[in-house]
Amino acid sequence: MPESDLSPSPRSIALLLVEGFPMLAYASIVEPFRAANILAGRTLYRWMHVAIPEVRDTDALQPARASNGAAILAEARIEDAAACDMAFVIAGGDPAAFADRATFAALRRLAAAQLLLGGVSGGPFLLARAGLLSGHRCTVHWEHAPAMREAFPDLMLEEALYVIDRRRMTCAGGTAALDMALELIEREQGPALAMKVGEWFIRTEAREAGLAQRPSLKDRFRTTDERVLRALAAMERAVEVPVSRASLAALCGVTLRQLERLFAKRLGSTIADTYMAIRLDHAAQLLRATSLPVTEIALSCGFSGSSHFSRAFKRRFGSPPGKARLKAPETH
Repeated sequence: MPESDLSPSPRSIALLLVEGFPMLAYASIVEPFRAANILAGRTLYRWMHVAIPEVRDTDALQPARASNGAAILAEARIEDAAACDMAFVIAGGDPAAFADRATFAALRRLAAAQLLLGGVSGGPFLLARAGLLSGHRCTVHWEHAPAMREAFPDLMLEEALYVIDRRRMTCAGGTAALDMALELIEREQGPALAMKVGEWFIRTEAREAGLAQRPSLKDRFRTTDERVLRALAAMERAVEVPVSRASLAALCGVTLRQLERLFAKRLGSTIADTYMAIRLDHAAQLLRATSLPVTEIALSCGFSGSSHFSRAFKRRFGSPPGKARLKAPETH
């Protein structure tokens, strides 16, 4: 961030809340700035809310509704954000399906006005759609990352909690938004205040921006056996076109019988069942995070048809893919 941005004067923030935005990510962004004001004993930050997409055939401002049903009344329109110092696009659901051209044009105008532009959770996807992440390092919530890589193969997309690259700030969402907000407070107001704000929110240890968003394979599967971990990593890399059990064994430098024994001992499961669970978990992720047709999701997870996929999905999760999509929670 440029040195000219380091200033003790009040900083103005526009919170651009996309319909269905995740409440946790929103709170994790705005609450640190509120706490900074209280702990500093003066107004360091001001903010305003903008509901996205806007209703443009009326002068009335509509509320922005979060994924949990709560509504926040907008006080401003997106063009008013041009007078702010920074703006955060906070989005959840399926950001790949957001296609409001007027919003993208407004975001480009904010960038031209030299605002610090941030994307939170699915928000980076909207910044990318607006053409505002080209040439910048960036991140996005891990559920949205596969679709974002496919849509924008040239982006410098990282699996980080957050990335601040010049005048672009992107964040995975959830509690990672708290980490990014604290980083901004430290840059602008100094480490002492940032530490006090962290303590306010029971943050006992700082998390570096580049930390992984998800637990490691070792933690997720609770094994330290390098041969099993090597096979699991290969499974996660090859979801759309599954590799054979024999190929996995060769990759791990053991026979197929030995690898089956290792899986039974370390994971309490067979190779085939573990691989199926990985593919179905990925399918559930796509159902939550995208609006892709069920048939397309089935093919992308290595199933030859939707009927086989639906049966396997129901065995694992207790309901067919269609119903799973209808009740999918917004968690980030």
